[in-house]
Parts: sequence; structure tokens; C-alpha cells
Amino acid sequence: MLGVLTRRLGELDRAEEALQDAVGEALRRWPSDGVPDNPSGWLVTVAWRKALDRLRRDATGREKLATLGHTPPAEPTGDDRLALVLACCHPALPEPSQVALTLNVVSGLSAEQIAAAYLVPTATMAQRLVRAKRQLRERDVRFDLPPPEEYGRRLPSVLTVVYLVFNEGYLASSTEAPQRRELAREGLDLARQLADLMPTEPEAAGLAALLELHEARAGARFDAAGRIVLLEEQDRGRWDTALIAAAVARLRRAARLGPPGPYQLQAAIAAQHAVAPSYDRTDWVAVRSLYDRLAELQPTPVVRLGRAVVSRYTHGPAVALAEVDDLADRLTGYRLWHATRAELLRALGRDGEAVEATRRALALATNPAERELLARRLVA
Repeated sequence: MLGVLTRRLGELDRAEEALQDAVGEALRRWPSDGVPDNPSGWLVTVAWRKALDRLRRDATGREKLATLGHTPPAEPTGDDRLALVLACCHPALPEPSQVALTLNVVSGLSAEQIAAAYLVPTATMAQRLVRAKRQLRERDVRFDLPPPEEYGRRLPSVLTVVYLVFNEGYLASSTEAPQRRELAREGLDLARQLADLMPTEPEAAGLAALLELHEARAGARFDAAGRIVLLEEQDRGRWDTALIAAAVARLRRAARLGPPGPYQLQAAIAAQHAVAPSYDRTDWVAVRSLYDRLAELQPTPVVRLGRAVVSRYTHGPAVALAEVDDLADRLTGYRLWHATRAELLRALGRDGEAVEATRRALALATNPAERELLARRLVA
């Protein structure tokens, strides 16, 4: 809905204000009048009328009003959403701002949630969002699908956005729910749409395959009580084998398009887990090799932490712990660093240190299912 309004009005701020006004109108009227048969169409039509009213009251808006047709926008489509993503990832913005703005505008994540994903203060992220919106307005950026020759310039940021959207849905950063399935589905839909839009881009296909592989085991990740079920404990009979097969086939096609990038390598790692008959029979040597290649392309501390987890199965927990401890100066504020360290300390019989590391992880965790798991480990 925001996408179709922004494309028509040409201004993100006006579209956001109009849609908020329409939602307020719905909250007042729907309880007594009933929910309309086409809620999104109703909201877009009312938002459009609210926007025209604002334009009539504003001197600058009256000039703009003369250039707009008075027919309400058409029903929102996937193209409207994708156009909004690509506009937010305009090359005029720094890449961190592109990603943050898209997560905020397209997926409705708050500054606090985005800050948690980026490991930065909330105030810093809020300022980044304000600056990004101002820059788009000052540059008069259009919210239409750009010409195909511009897709490549915006692709890295768009892929990052879609990945973060899916991750927020897969394991929410908020304290309210362990997962947000609607965000995960949105991320998967966007990834597939990008792969279709850019059939010669191997990383677009790689991301789609990665998210499909994660989605294939979504039904086994939580038990009936909403508690996390770790990969080694999941019932693989509940995994979507058809989706796994489709994702692996997509990944093979992507590999023929060129050298693998980070998303293809992550998908290849996920595929190793997906095709293994059991956790114990996972090809850990192959997974470690893929992580080595990923770390060469993307030498981030989070990637190195993932590789250290695998080192436990290829080189033993002592080597893995040494690799984790090497990241202390960069990940001491990251809950998964402390949680990983706790498990390795426990495997080495250093239970007192493991308890302390688990407490540190619990203090940093916000997801209720993660907190429950960590609290359970403290009393185990």
C-alpha cells in the first residue's frame, strides 16, 4: 500500500502521512461499519483522498496537485513493493542508509529493531533514517521501477535488505514474539521476485535459494510451547523436502552463472545441513571448507563466529574456543558470541565459566524463545 501511494504521489513522507491517516480512519470506522471486503483497496483509496486534502491546504502541494490525476491508485501489487525497495536503495544514499531506510519503510521495522540488527545505538539509527528520507526528498527521487541497467548498482543493498527482513521474521529481535512469519514470508517473496527480475544475477538466485532452505525447516524450529528446537534436535521428517529440492536446483543453476558470492556460499552451507541424513552425519569438512571461502569474501566477525562453531566438529572444542576468543574485542556485545562460547566451555568441562557466559548472553538477548533457551541452560 505504501509502495503504490509513493509511486503515485512521488513523495515518501506524504505517502506515509496519508496511509497513517487512513489507518486512523479505519480504526474509527471499521468497529461499527465492519471491515470492507477489500481492506487494502479501502485504505489506499482513503489515503489517496487524505493526501489530496493535504495538498489542497498546502501552497506547494497545490502546485503538485495540478500534476496529479484525481483517480485513486490501482490495487497494490508486488511491483509497487519492489519499486519501493529499489527506490530506498538509490545510489545517492550510503549503503547503510539504503538498508536501514528500506527495512523501516518497506517492512515497518522500528529504528530500535534495525539498530539491534546492526549492533548500533538506537539514536544513531534514528538519525540515519531521518537523513535518508531528507536526501531522497531533496534529490526528487522517483519511486518507480528503475531501468534494468540500474539494477546491478542497487543489487548489493537490495539483497542485504531482503536478507535482514527474512532474518527478522525468522528470529525476531523484539521481546514480543519469537518469530514474525509475515516478515519471513515477505523476505522470501521479495527474494524470489528479485531472482525472477534479474535472471542472470547469480547472487539474487543464491539469496532466494538460501531463504528457501531456511524456510524449508521453519515448521520444525519451534515446539508446541513456542520453545526453540535446535538444529541437532529437529525432526527432519517435518522439513519441506520439495522446497529443499527446489532450492538446491536453484543453487545449481546459480553456480553456472559465475563464481559464487557470499549468498551462494551461505546457501551451499545451508544445503549441506538440509541434505544430511542426520546432524551427526553432516559433512562438517565440506561445511568448514565453504566457511573458509565465505570468510575470504566476507571476513566479518559474525562469519568467523559461524566458522568457529563448525571448527568444534572438525578440529575439536578447544580449537573452536580459541577462534571464538579471538573475536572478543569485536563481538563482546553480541549475544550469540557469549552463547557460543558458553557451549564450548561446557564441552571442555569448564562449567563455571560456561554459566557466566550464558548469563552474559541472557542479559543481551531480547527474543523470548532465545531467553527461554538460555534460562533453561542455566538450570540444566
